[in-house]
Amino acid sequence: MAGYSLTIRERAKVERDRFEDLGTALSELELRGRSLQEGARARPIDLPTRHFEPIQQVVARLELVGPRRLRVGIDVRGDGSAEGWTGRVRRRLIEQRERESAYDALRRAIDGTGEAGDRPAGVG
Repeated sequence: MAGYSLTIRERAKVERDRFEDLGTALSELELRGRSLQEGARARPIDLPTRHFEPIQQVVARLELVGPRRLRVGIDVRGDGSAEGWTGRVRRRLIEQRERESAYDALRRAIDGTGEAGDRPAGVG
């Protein structure tokens, strides 16, 4: 099945959309991700053995899957920040360059114009 699948997980809620082209899928991922960032308001969590600050908590995950084993995504953190990643079982963080958003870094990794470690399998 051709096309791109976008899965958005926000706490217990899961939404799925399909897109025919990568550009539209990435635009929707960014639109939804930025909206989730604006609403991210996690509180610190104290457990008997650990403490988690909002930046350490993933409050939403947006995952894009497509042809040629494309599997990338954005994690929205509890403090409203976001970071891009590649992979499935072993997610690899996409390092953001100066003045680059997580969404720009994700596009760079997909385009194959970033570091070799930034490129998802089957892309580039």
